[in-house]
Amino acid sequence: MLLGCIADDFTGATDLANTLTRRGMHTVQTIGLPRGDVPAADAIVVALKSRTIPAADAVAQSIAACRWLKANGARQIFFKYCSTFDSTDAGNIGPVADALLDELGAGFTIACPAFPENKRTIYLGHLFVANELLSDSSMRNHPLTPMRDANLVRVLGRQTPHKVGLVSYAEVKRGSLAIADRFAALQAEGVRHAIVDAVADVDLENIGAACMSLPLVTGGSGVALGLPANFVRTGRLKQRDGARPLAKAGGLAAVLAGSCSAATLAQVAAMRARAPAFALDPMSLHADRGTAVAEVLAWAASRLERGPILIHSTAEPEAVSRAQAVLGREAAGALVEESIAAIARDLVARGVRRLVVAGGETSGAVVSALGVTALEIGPQIAPGVPATLSYGEPRLALALKSGNFGGPEFFTEALEALK
Repeated sequence: MLLGCIADDFTGATDLANTLTRRGMHTVQTIGLPRGDVPAADAIVVALKSRTIPAADAVAQSIAACRWLKANGARQIFFKYCSTFDSTDAGNIGPVADALLDELGAGFTIACPAFPENKRTIYLGHLFVANELLSDSSMRNHPLTPMRDANLVRVLGRQTPHKVGLVSYAEVKRGSLAIADRFAALQAEGVRHAIVDAVADVDLENIGAACMSLPLVTGGSGVALGLPANFVRTGRLKQRDGARPLAKAGGLAAVLAGSCSAATLAQVAAMRARAPAFALDPMSLHADRGTAVAEVLAWAASRLERGPILIHSTAEPEAVSRAQAVLGREAAGALVEESIAAIARDLVARGVRRLVVAGGETSGAVVSALGVTALEIGPQIAPGVPATLSYGEPRLALALKSGNFGGPEFFTEALEALK
């Protein structure tokens, strides 16, 4: 292993694994801290479910993952979070980054969630989603981590007691040597975290090159574009092209959507027009989860053999807010995730072998419920989303999608890719 990665949710982990695989690193994603043998790989991505848990728990899990990765040979650690930097003012990005720096005996790192391919860019420290500031995008109404400040220097500054600086685009566009010089200047000023501007993939490649000597790099999957080349330059990694095809899983197919993002809303609407769909009601789940889940499974049993089905809790923001007002934000989310995970377990028992799951928290609940311990990373389906195949039996073809990723026809495209 050359690169050891810690991701704060499951879809973010597959997003990162996809980037590294496309850039020539054989990559394996583990579900939680590895237990027992892990397939040999150039990069291992440990997928945690730590984005929205208490900061102390996120720190403890991340440190445990870091220690395992270092003990198994990782030469550099990468902490991956969402390209929309979503968190709360209390964390967990700042607390985890600080703890990892302390663990590694390092005094400086970067924070760069930019992902231009998915229209996330940073300019003068401000994060844009397409042509909108993050604070003006649909992320301002995210049910768990609403983002109402686009200034990342300010956002991260509220999460850490340490000094946060900026590497502006004027410096980034001058290339990797200028970026590295700016890193050194910021460290001399006592800066511990540097937000780094990026508006195109070439910026990310240059930022990655400038990070060669950093023990810790933090960011979205985009900034990992430049990291594999560092290992090629030092002779530790052979140049490779893209992902290897995955073995066929066969079996029945289903889509499970727990995200309420704008992108997933459009994907659910498109899928409902061409496939049987069941909408989960959080209030019914709250009243009698066992009966509500049994109703879904009875509905699915009569339709699975005829083609893919869709089961979703995705709803408009107003409906989500009403459920949260009654149940509480965290309780409503946990109830839906646990219910979808129970449904997934039953579907696999009924012969489903191809699963598309929308939403980071939902994906984490599903793969945990299915007992998946590691994933082989295959070709990209859409930016940030690869096809994957689970290790162990039964082998499951999975597409784990961040709520914000993919076009309106993503579910259909993913099911085709998983064949």
